[in-house]
Amino acid sequence: MGSVDDGNGAPESLPPPPPVPSDTTLIKVEADMNKKKVVRVPMARRGVGSKGQKIQLLTNHFKVNVKNVDGHFFHYSVALYYEDGRPVDGKGIGRKVLDKVHQTYGSELADKQFAYDGEKTLFTVGALPRNKLEFTVVLEEVTSSRNNGNSSPGGPGSPNETDKKRLRRPYNSKTFKVELSYAAKIPMQAIANALRGQESEDSQEALRVLDIILRQHAAKQGCLLVRQSFFHNDPKNFTEVGGGVLGCRGFHSSFRTTQGGLSLNIDVSTTMIIQPGPVVDFLILNQNVKDPFSLDWVKAKRTLKNLRVKTSPTNQEYKITGLSERPCREQTFTLKQKTKDANGEPETTEVTVYDYFVNQRNIDLRYSADLPCINVGKPKRPTYFPIELCELVSLQRYTKALTNFQRASLVEKSRQKPQERMSVLTNALRISNYDAEPMLRSCGISVNNNFTQIEGRVLPTPKLKVGNGDDVFPRNGRWNFNHKKLVEPAKIEMWALVNFSARCDVRNLIRDLIKCGDMKGIMVEQPFDVFEESPQFRRAPPLVRVEKMFEQIQAKLPGAPKFLLCLLPERKNCDIYGPWKKKNLSDFGVVTQCMAPTRINDQYLTNLLLKINAKLGGLNSLLSLERTLPLVSKVPTIILGMDVSHGSPGQSDVPSIAAVVSSRQWPLISRYRASVRTQSPKVEMIDSLFKPVSEKEDEGIIRELLLDFYVSSGKQKPDQIIIFRDGVSESQFNQVLNKELDQIIEACKFLDEKWSPKFLVIVAQKNHHTKFFQSGGSPDNVPPGTIIDSKICHPKNNDFYLCSHFGAIGTTRPTHYHILYDELGYNADDLQELVHSLSYVYQRSTTAISVVAPICYAHLAASQLGQWMKFEDASETSSGRGVSHAGTVPVPPMPKLDDNVRSSMFFC
Repeated sequence: MGSVDDGNGAPESLPPPPPVPSDTTLIKVEADMNKKKVVRVPMARRGVGSKGQKIQLLTNHFKVNVKNVDGHFFHYSVALYYEDGRPVDGKGIGRKVLDKVHQTYGSELADKQFAYDGEKTLFTVGALPRNKLEFTVVLEEVTSSRNNGNSSPGGPGSPNETDKKRLRRPYNSKTFKVELSYAAKIPMQAIANALRGQESEDSQEALRVLDIILRQHAAKQGCLLVRQSFFHNDPKNFTEVGGGVLGCRGFHSSFRTTQGGLSLNIDVSTTMIIQPGPVVDFLILNQNVKDPFSLDWVKAKRTLKNLRVKTSPTNQEYKITGLSERPCREQTFTLKQKTKDANGEPETTEVTVYDYFVNQRNIDLRYSADLPCINVGKPKRPTYFPIELCELVSLQRYTKALTNFQRASLVEKSRQKPQERMSVLTNALRISNYDAEPMLRSCGISVNNNFTQIEGRVLPTPKLKVGNGDDVFPRNGRWNFNHKKLVEPAKIEMWALVNFSARCDVRNLIRDLIKCGDMKGIMVEQPFDVFEESPQFRRAPPLVRVEKMFEQIQAKLPGAPKFLLCLLPERKNCDIYGPWKKKNLSDFGVVTQCMAPTRINDQYLTNLLLKINAKLGGLNSLLSLERTLPLVSKVPTIILGMDVSHGSPGQSDVPSIAAVVSSRQWPLISRYRASVRTQSPKVEMIDSLFKPVSEKEDEGIIRELLLDFYVSSGKQKPDQIIIFRDGVSESQFNQVLNKELDQIIEACKFLDEKWSPKFLVIVAQKNHHTKFFQSGGSPDNVPPGTIIDSKICHPKNNDFYLCSHFGAIGTTRPTHYHILYDELGYNADDLQELVHSLSYVYQRSTTAISVVAPICYAHLAASQLGQWMKFEDASETSSGRGVSHAGTVPVPPMPKLDDNVRSSMFFC
């Protein structure tokens, strides 16, 4: 039967379906032929929590008033062509072309404002006069803000050509054809619907239009745009982080639907840019050399490619395509003369770039003669400039991975205390002046410039148990082991110390470690031996150093050691770390702890012993409530933490690493083990949870973890499975529920057809822009245990924000938890207590952490095994990796952990 659509997507002729009673469970209906698959969607909120001390807070959400909800956004596709019909591929030119269309053809566009995303999409409020419009515009001097590859500035190889052209006509003008074609219309009513919890494709699109308006507003002010953030060209916002790289401070702003209505979320944001100014200055900093004559030009060529420069004295802007083969005083090009030859063609002569600039253009060159020239032309038709005439343009992103030094420097310099952050944000809103934005005005949108006031609650701090039945009461999210023993100390026996050339008084270290262990209840025996690396191998490749060390160990020790303490020569990213860990954990099954001694004191040794104790199977502290937690302690329950780590932004072929950790020895929730696999680069969904290889065999992660739970928990299957998933955005929630959860359910069925455990699925997000501040001008961060589950949370879905840790520096970033699925029937208070408690069971530290321990452990396991892969990758030749038929690189499997350590907290 047909039905009429009334424009709201609801067929008019059908009555509404009867309401479903709230206690009904949906069952899968299985037809004979095909199984009807139930698609799961994120669950709605069941209620809010009430436990805890109330606290008044402010948040960086600014209320948005929307007056006009009757209109429509019209979506048009934008196509840009050159005069000869070639499509325009350069980014950044689009905005200039469409600005020109707006200026020139206002009346044909019915004088409408539009929101353009800079690429292929444009929105207007109300329709344009026709569904297809074509325009032609001429742009003078097309040096786009991003990319100058389209206008070929130099003539056939000569800087002179550009000059002659400039004298003859002041600009390189270009003609563009623009086509706008109607694509869709979006009712503004969809925004109002979303605020009532009825989200749809339309409401997401409508909010996208509002975000595009903000981006366009920033682009018109000359900002660099990076997703939802924008950065002004103001040196006040730049801070050096080393290597010719600057941190550039800007702002994130995006519209969010909340229970309190539509809000604009504004936050401070940082991106990395290349230091503007003379090219040589940047290269000297980037390569950390004394002067331009010590530069590695092969490296410089890679670094400079595609960056934009301004050349003096004309201030033209170009894009670097490469460097000249020869230095400036030797590099020649063909210069056309004013005189003609016998055929009436201009005569040509070969001239060096240096001579041309010094003698014909009368430009004094101080140091370029012996350095390569910058090429801004095409590879076949180069255009050369001496390097000292080239300055890097401001606001060019630096996209390579930062070194540890740069990252530390950036973190230190971009910290802001809560008060400072609030004043910076208030200022940002003032500068942005959104009320003057014509598109926003035509939608009837205005932004309130006060922080939104909300009420939070501070949850009671969980009590901890340590050794000798003592209790510890954390204060301000912290506790210590002074005069306390660990709850279950391990024994450090049959061990040895391995020193990879770290300068350290090894005897003192051993003595202090034994003494500190004694105070914590850990029996540390004298080591069998101390293995010093032989000086002849210190310069050898990391793999060789590790192999040689193991030869020494095997030759001298009476049997396999139970534990190795390894001294590394430098702290972060030591290249021995990956090979050393793999050798121990995968090849020999030996627990190992690495350290890089700088200042060794009691605190350092205590932290070291906490990690060693956890790795050797001990427990440092337990929740007092560990065996009586609501819903977890009564029924066998396994807790999973899931995370995927990807290579750094520049690496597209490094496999991603999926890690899942699981709790063991129920009813404990403090002991975990990990299972780690590689998967295709940049893939966020974990694909190896269930991996049947035959009728009986499943090589997936989940089976391995379930079997371990069964063995370690007195032969009990878990009736409840609680899943914490890290690192997915809202757009991926449905995949977590329908792809990952499906695989987990399949793995359970494969193990035992009759067994159907209940599930709770929670996503934790750290990567968002909501911050909280104490009201009344307190300079401190919000107290640990602060929870918010109203007003700025989702209009319908079940989410809350929790600051479980003590924010000592900067502004605390809360974790945003989304409960996607709950068959356990938790009430809000019990669920929030469980999440809060899981922030106190992290064995590596004596503080509450900012996100639940199982997620932290998954993160640690993925990054540690990522270090293994890093050097595996480097040690094989690139041809050895083989290419599959599809042309993609097959993903190398993760080396397996040895049985001895497989169930340990090796990642701790």
